[in-house]
Amino acid sequence: MAVMSYESDTCLLDRWTEENNAIVNKWKQHNDKGDCVEQGSRLLKSCYEASLQLLQMIQGVPAVHDRVQLELAVVYNFCMFSFSQTQLTEAEILLTHSLERALGAEGCDGPPPSNPPVFWRVVLESLGPMSSLCSSLLQLLCVQWAFWLSTVRLGHILELQGELLSLFEGLGLDERDDTRKAGEEGLETSAVRPALVIHPRELKDLLHICTVIAQGAELLCEGRWSEALTILQRDPSPLTPRDLFAQIHTLTGLCLSSMGHPHSALQCFRKALETDVRCVSALQQSVLVYRQLGNTQAEIQALRLLHSVLMLPPASQPTVASGPLIAPAILLPGQSLSSLLSVPSALSVLHCLAQKCVLHGSVSEGVEHYLDLLAALQSDQQMSQVLSEAPSLPRLPELYLETGSSLLMAQRPDDCLVLCDEVISKTVDLLPERLRLEEPLEDPMEESGHDSADRLGLVLWCGAAYLLQAHCYSHLKDWKQAVTLYTRCISLLMKVCVVQTAGCVKQGLGVRNLQRLKGLALAGRGISFIHRDQNREALRDLQLSLQAASGCASAGLWLTEVLWRLGRRREAVACWEENQSSSSPPLLQDAPLYLLDPQTGPSLDPADLRGRMEEFTKTQQHQGLPL
Repeated sequence: MAVMSYESDTCLLDRWTEENNAIVNKWKQHNDKGDCVEQGSRLLKSCYEASLQLLQMIQGVPAVHDRVQLELAVVYNFCMFSFSQTQLTEAEILLTHSLERALGAEGCDGPPPSNPPVFWRVVLESLGPMSSLCSSLLQLLCVQWAFWLSTVRLGHILELQGELLSLFEGLGLDERDDTRKAGEEGLETSAVRPALVIHPRELKDLLHICTVIAQGAELLCEGRWSEALTILQRDPSPLTPRDLFAQIHTLTGLCLSSMGHPHSALQCFRKALETDVRCVSALQQSVLVYRQLGNTQAEIQALRLLHSVLMLPPASQPTVASGPLIAPAILLPGQSLSSLLSVPSALSVLHCLAQKCVLHGSVSEGVEHYLDLLAALQSDQQMSQVLSEAPSLPRLPELYLETGSSLLMAQRPDDCLVLCDEVISKTVDLLPERLRLEEPLEDPMEESGHDSADRLGLVLWCGAAYLLQAHCYSHLKDWKQAVTLYTRCISLLMKVCVVQTAGCVKQGLGVRNLQRLKGLALAGRGISFIHRDQNREALRDLQLSLQAASGCASAGLWLTEVLWRLGRRREAVACWEENQSSSSPPLLQDAPLYLLDPQTGPSLDPADLRGRMEEFTKTQQHQGLPL
């Protein structure tokens, strides 16, 4: 009976080994042949299911010494296939179960530790010295390492770091040596050895470099820049994939930038791009560093390059399925890395590029970028993308207004009028009769769902559209129509009543924009009145403009001019001197593009104005008259 049992076990062992090898050979033949992706996905699922079924059969009978090595090989293959099916929890449970069965089969009694790293130490100490299982255990430790990486359990990896480093030596053992040593020790082996779908030697370098990246990213997010830099500067394997090498350079640059070394950071970002031209995160970080350094032209150039790379077709769209079963993306799913290497969408980059060009002298180029952006938004496909990135892109009416403002700067008032008409037609019927606001107020440009903020947004957009149209007619020297449109804007803004609540000292962005809009409209109407020789009306509006928003630079000059025309020379000189002595107005970083001082239209000659003021002042002093 004992002989029959031995023969039965041997036949069962051989049959299961052949089944395992058939699954492995099926996958390897497909991978060598390079079938299409769809066929490869179907085959992966089939191999996953077949290896799971085989493993369940093996685990369905008591574990015995002769079958341990086969079970460990089958569970290894099953775990490899599980990465493609994202069934990692089930695979890890079955892996642990196989190791517990192996401990039991080798006579190791007692409940296994619940802490995973401690459990692995017990396994390696209890079974590792046995030459027949040493290689199998190290192979499974490699799988466990991959599980911990893919589920962001870096603490377990650090706790077992010494044992994981031993993989680099232990995985160098040849399977034939294991077989020979097993025979020397009198262990029974199957006539056919269990095959592995991929040897761990092909994974260990990938696991190591992904661990370096994951640990560096975690430390970076925690503000431990020096520690992160030390880890990231370890010599990587020469076989490291180019995209991962580029990520290391990018993270190193982030460390250096955070530590106050922007120029060194730029060198790292350049290395990342030299390693992988599609490393968009390095380009994005370069943009931010150039912005920090105030190098606007370099920032614009980097934005151009970033947008062009983002518009390239995806690089990873193979028509055939080949390559490793575990992709780096599976091993690096952590939020820390994602946040550090995040890049805005192509549309957001295009919007930023358009703004920068308009604000820094490349108006014609900026206009083309704005028009390209609006053209992209016309398609339903892009519109769904815009809605999903609401925080990173302005609302559509604002994009129309920014584009209109840039068109006006480019001396294209007719095109600006068309875009403003579009904004007005979409908002005018939704405007409230009256709007009472209590400060502090949420930002109306955000998707806050705040009713008052949303209604203020409508008022601002419609009012800004009237303002831009009035600027257009000022540019065309149609002063009557300009006055009409400035008045519409002012009348609309008069419907908003802002109440300052107790304890509120700082105005919200929406109310500041409201005041800014009112100041610009009053200044514009005042200037138009001057050109219609309505100087008293102009004086009133220009004074009200400076009260509403002191940042309107042109209003002070025109107020000096109108006082001069009204014969109030001393007041004109005092106004001029006040303008000269006051510090230059702030850049209004938070002001929208369409609420900046108009760059076209009527202008004064400052030199002529200065000459008149100085001549009057000298005359008064010569005559001994008070100024």
